[in-house]
Order: sequence, then structure tokens, then C-alpha cells
Amino acid sequence: MPAAVVAAVVGVLYFLGYRYYSRYLADRVYGLDPAFVTPAHRFRDGIDFVPTNKHVVFGHHFTSVAGAAPIVGPAIAVFWGWGPALAWIVLGTIFAAGVHDFGSMVVSVRHNAKNIGTIASEVISKRARTLFLLIIFFLLTLVNAVFAVVIGNLFMANPGAVIPIFVEIPLAIAIGQYIYRTRSPALVPSLVGVLLLYLLIPVGQAFPLDITPLAEGLGFDQPRNLWVIIMFAYAFIASRLPVWLLLQPRDYINSHQLFIALGVIALGLLVGWNTIVAPMVNDVPAGSPSIFPFLFITIACGAISGFHSLVSSGTTAKQIDKETDTRHVGYLGAVGEGSLATGAVLATTAGVVATQADWEALYPDFSTASGGAVGNFVNGVAAFANNFGVPVDLAVIFAAVVVISFAATTMDTGVRLQRYVVQEISELVGWRAGARNLTLAGAIAVIIPLVMALLPGGGDAGYTFGVLWQLFGTTNQLTAGLALTVVAVWVFKRGRNPLAVAVPLVFLLAMTSWALIVNLRNFVAEGQWVLAPLDAVIFVLAMWLIVEAALALKGLSGRGADGTRGPGQDAPGTTTEAGEDVVTRRE
Repeated sequence: MPAAVVAAVVGVLYFLGYRYYSRYLADRVYGLDPAFVTPAHRFRDGIDFVPTNKHVVFGHHFTSVAGAAPIVGPAIAVFWGWGPALAWIVLGTIFAAGVHDFGSMVVSVRHNAKNIGTIASEVISKRARTLFLLIIFFLLTLVNAVFAVVIGNLFMANPGAVIPIFVEIPLAIAIGQYIYRTRSPALVPSLVGVLLLYLLIPVGQAFPLDITPLAEGLGFDQPRNLWVIIMFAYAFIASRLPVWLLLQPRDYINSHQLFIALGVIALGLLVGWNTIVAPMVNDVPAGSPSIFPFLFITIACGAISGFHSLVSSGTTAKQIDKETDTRHVGYLGAVGEGSLATGAVLATTAGVVATQADWEALYPDFSTASGGAVGNFVNGVAAFANNFGVPVDLAVIFAAVVVISFAATTMDTGVRLQRYVVQEISELVGWRAGARNLTLAGAIAVIIPLVMALLPGGGDAGYTFGVLWQLFGTTNQLTAGLALTVVAVWVFKRGRNPLAVAVPLVFLLAMTSWALIVNLRNFVAEGQWVLAPLDAVIFVLAMWLIVEAALALKGLSGRGADGTRGPGQDAPGTTTEAGEDVVTRRE
């Protein structure tokens, strides 16, 4: 089947989802109020709370949630066939990710831009906050460790990408200073930044930076680990800077890269008229993970991901200028990530290979598919670019720059979010220093995932991917289900129909619970006594939180659906029982 036809059909479905379904969510489910004064205005501090144009916030949000995950997951999941992978991406984006990302952001804006874990205490119960924060802490630790290792591997494989990536940092700071000081629109400066970034790709190609000699001189067994340390040092500094100085301008630059990368894929498909050579449904070898439930765990970002709720409620909600902007930022951000995931499917099934035999050589088993996912995407995009005359070696660096840019931005945001979580947990246990000292909280947010990323063991895949990675997918998707639980209870409390939230919630909790049980059985059988207890603890915490949510709903059910006012109907100067602040309104 021509890949361009598949891309066109998917694009139309995404357009219809945003045009109609997101409007339904905005008006009938979440009830957006354009008069509501957002936390970015009420708590404006110039560091975290900064009212920002919705297009700039979209750039920050999208590149924070995208990272390498919407590339890696789909590039692995085509192992089961491109048909099931693409179906989950499209349906998940429209009916699950859009609902989840959008809803998490709205609820956070209504609760002083608090993170979804803290909101659980106000919407469900105080115990729910502790349970959720523990799950979030574990997930963010995994995210930060994994993305640091991914970036390290990409730098080792593509030394030509080092100069463009690192020059982008001062470039973004200069653009951020210019926009903030002059109050100028961000579009033109950020486009200039993208142009300068891509002009540096030939420079990187001519002067590749390989740190292997330096790493060996410093005594590193794996040169990649020096990149891991460098990235965590950078992330610690970046997490302390005001969002307008580095995070926002760099994210806005990187958001343009999404459209450029998708444009390269689309143009390459049209010019080369590549055909999908992979099977629609693959006859996987015996002993492979089953498509149910593991397809829905492998593809997280790109369909639905719990990490998105942490970004939506942790950093993005603090930058929302108007509550109605959440539709553009939240739902359209999910569509953007679904588009990138679609591109990953096409790159790995129609770009990197010319025949089915070629594809089968890249995907003979699940382990090989997992290990080669990022490389298959990079080479697939390079092949699309080569269709219209871009040299392959230059196109490979371009694709690597795109992937590393997204992954580094996710890591920036992840470390900042982890600092917030450390501060909140410190408040719960009464540790004043951890709650008030930003440097100390930031150090804890960096040191724990850094240690995990550097731990030995786990065979050829390393400790991060060989051991802890096995829990990343289930923990991530479980967090999405729990975030939807909070959103569903909040919607119900406001007297609105929670069905649009409840359907993806039930499906996701079923898949993740199934996966946790299967993994627990396998871990015990294999004697993996690190993973088995962690799996069991996560499962117990999740089930406990679900019970808390059910009790909260039971307590509400006797009062009737009209027990609370909807948004826009709350009387000024009041606070709803869900804990949301409705004191101030735009005049």
C-alpha cells in the first residue's frame, strides 16, 4: 500500500478529531470559561508562572511531551504489524491522548496549576495524593534516566549532531532574551533560530565531536556515560532558569522542527511514492510478547502517555494565558505527537526498507526490534529526504538532531517536574529543607536518576534498559489511567457527563493491570527480585488509588448530578468543593 495514501487518511482523521471532538470536550465536558483568570496571571513570578502566547506554550508543551518516545514506541510496535500499531495510534490520539492531555491541563488550571498528584487529594482524597506522588516520583525517575541514556547513545552514534545541539542552547537563550525584553512576537526569531540550527548541520558533519578518547582518559568503561553526566549537569542548570529564558524559546524552536520533520516525511513519500513493505499484521515468532496487552504498553507517547499529565499539570498549566488556550495546547499537542508517531510507523515500514525481506531482517524478533528502533527511524527519515535530493549522510544528522532535540527537551522538563515532586513529598513528610531549598530539591531530582542511568548490569542492554525499562511502559500507562481517574471524578463533581473520560480510563486501566500481572508472574518465574517487588508495589498503589476514586464517586452519587455548578456558573468569590479556585474572573 502507498504510504502517502495512509498518511493522508490519518491526517484527515486528526483534523476531524481536533475540529469537532476537541470542541465537544471544551464545551460539553470540561466547560472552558474564557473569563477565568488563570494561575499564570494570579501567581505571576517571571520564573515558573508566566502568561504566554498559546502558540509559544504549544511549542513548549509539545516538545516536552514528545521526546524520543513517540518515535521509539511505534518503531518497536510495528513488530506486531503496522495495522494494529497505526490503529492504536490514531484511535488513542483522538479519543484517549487528547482527552487525557487536555483534561489534565484544564483541571490543573482550575487548581492553581498544581500537579495531578496534588490535585488528587482535593478531588479524591488526601491519601490519594500520597499514593499518586509516589507513582509519579518513580515514573519521572525512569523517564529522566532513560532519556539521558537515549541521548548518550544518539551522540555516540551521531557525533555530527553534537555541535548543532549544543549551539542551540545559547541561541535559544539569546532569542528568549530578545523576545522577553522587547515584547516581540516569537515566530520570526524562532524561525531564524531554526534556520541557524540547520545551517550548523554541515558544520557538525565536517567537525564531528567524539568524546570517546576523553571518556577513556577519565576512566569510563562506557564513553556514553560521560554524555549521561553532561546531560544531567545541563538539566540541573536548565531546571533552575526562568522558563522564558531557555525552556520556552528552545521548545518553540523545536516545535518548528516537528513540522519540518513531518514535511520531510510527507514530501519524501510523495516524491518517492514509497510503499509499505512490512506486513499489516505480522506473524510473530513463538515466545514473543503478545499483542494484548503489550502493544498498548509499548506505544505510549503517540497514543496516550501518563507523562503528559505531569507536563500538562506541572509546567504547562503555569503558562496558560486564557483557559480556552488549553484546547489548542492540550488537544492539538496530542495530535502533533500522534502525527510524529504516524511518521515513525511509515519511516520504519516504508522508508528504511525496500522489500519485505529487508524489513524482516530488521524485525526478526522482539529484542532486535527494540534495540534498533531509533536507528530504523533515523535511517527511514534520511531515506525520505534522499528521495528529493538530500545526501543520506546529511539527512541522517538532520534526523538525529530532531530526535535529540525532542529528547533533551523532555529531559529538561522531566527534571524540573521531579524537583516539584521532591518539594511536595518533602512537605508531606515535614522536611523543610527539601521543600524550600530549590538547589537541594534539584540535586535530588538529578542524582537519583543519574545513579540509575549509570548502574552496571542488565546485560548488553545495560541496567536502565535491561532491568528498569521493563517497568517503564506499564508505569507510564498506569499513570495515564490514574490521571484520567482524577479528571473523571472532577468532571462528575461538576455535574457533567464523564463518559468521554471514563471509556479510555477503563480500557487503559484494564491493559496496564493485565500487563502488571503478566510481568509479575514472569519476574517471579525468572527470579528477578528487583523487578518483582517493584511491580507488586506499583500494582498495589494503583489499585488502592482506584478504590479511593470509587469511594469518592460513591459519596457523590447520592447527591445527584446537579449538586455542583458548572464552569462559568460558579458565583464569583466562592470556592467549589473540589478545591478549585474560582475567586477571580476576567472582566
